[in-house]
Amino acid sequence: MQRTAAAAPEDRLPRSLGAWSGTALLVGLTIGSGIFRVPGGVAAEVGSVGAVALVWVLGGAVALFGALTFAELATLFPRSGGLYVFLREAYGPLPAFLYGWTELLVTRPASLGALAMIFAEYAGTFAPLGGAGVRVLAAATLVGLSAASWRSVRWGAALQDWTTAAKVLALAGLALVLFALGDPSAGALAVAPGLAPRTWGGFGVALVAVLWAYDGWADTTSMAGEVRDPARVLPRALVGGVLVVVAVYLAANAAYLYVLPLERVAASPLVASEAATAVLGGAGAAVVAALVMLSAFGALNGAVMTGPRILFAMAEDGLFFRPVAAVHPRFRTPYVAVAVTGALGVAYLSLRTFEQLAGAFVLGVWPFYALAVAGVFVLRRRRPDLPRPYRTLGYPVVPGVFLLASVALLVNSLVEQTGLTLFGLGVVAAGVPVFYAWRALSGRRGLGGTD
Repeated sequence: MQRTAAAAPEDRLPRSLGAWSGTALLVGLTIGSGIFRVPGGVAAEVGSVGAVALVWVLGGAVALFGALTFAELATLFPRSGGLYVFLREAYGPLPAFLYGWTELLVTRPASLGALAMIFAEYAGTFAPLGGAGVRVLAAATLVGLSAASWRSVRWGAALQDWTTAAKVLALAGLALVLFALGDPSAGALAVAPGLAPRTWGGFGVALVAVLWAYDGWADTTSMAGEVRDPARVLPRALVGGVLVVVAVYLAANAAYLYVLPLERVAASPLVASEAATAVLGGAGAAVVAALVMLSAFGALNGAVMTGPRILFAMAEDGLFFRPVAAVHPRFRTPYVAVAVTGALGVAYLSLRTFEQLAGAFVLGVWPFYALAVAGVFVLRRRRPDLPRPYRTLGYPVVPGVFLLASVALLVNSLVEQTGLTLFGLGVVAAGVPVFYAWRALSGRRGLGGTD
């Protein structure tokens, strides 16, 4: 059955976010720790400067095409829950539940735990914390940001605005310092760049890592139900935010390659720190540590803001525990969903293999991105009467290219990283019996979207 207007979750949460906050949310969510860690692994996989540039540009193009398409879905259904809502409206409750299940079980709490641990570990650069101290600081940071989101969406948004502006300016400043003070004769850009990757299979593996670094553009739509004038604000925030991220990432990679040879980039797990140290000496490592802390803190705040909206939407549909859909009578926030998400993130602090799971996160979530993009075609055919204040620029080519890239990515990953790919898909598949068991226990059918 279709949801009634009275039951729509957007009626229960106030629309208080504007264009700048939406853009800052996307940029802050996306620029986390990836740009400091991923470039080394990418260089090792592709083996040439030209291929490094190509994989980062291609990843940015895929993210941009996804954002252009999601903008139509977000203005069509400007409700809290984002991707969950798009899947429910296009395909019904099962695919939507599987996405929420994957977010609940693996992706969201593990990413929260990872970002909190990265923040706390780099804080150890400035004060001796020890293993227990790092975990305590990580948990305290996560609890504090959850409390801010519990208390006020405006508080969380203001914090996101400032941290995003600071991290973008700091990354741009680091790139300028590397270009201004670095020795170009020592870097990879001093020699003629090779264009072809070492192997195309390795290029595909590198693309998975790059897409993890770009991941976050879709999460902004989770708060679509709290955005003012969504028909105007959401497309600008999605497209503008992705363009900012692409520009920052390309500048950072160019700066790394300007001062370091490709072999050192490929061998470095912390390429930003090594590049800064090469130019600034010992102070460079401290500068990058502070920058990583700032970046991880902003990304963690964004994830704390967006993640609970998925659980909130699921609970509204009866596909999760009903009390999770509660709205605070005074603060007008989904406070129970915020508390549950924060608690799960704290629980995941006991895991130590966050970076090893990054590929699984991408491979577990990416099929849902592809399904949602395909939903634009489905909804235009099935529900042509719906008002569409924004239509995907370049339709049908833009969503079609995104779908082709998604299929190629998953096939390549299945060949090159079979175990990791099957793990990600296995998490999704495990939700199917849970969905039917939940429906049987609740005694309800056709919850949310179409049956």
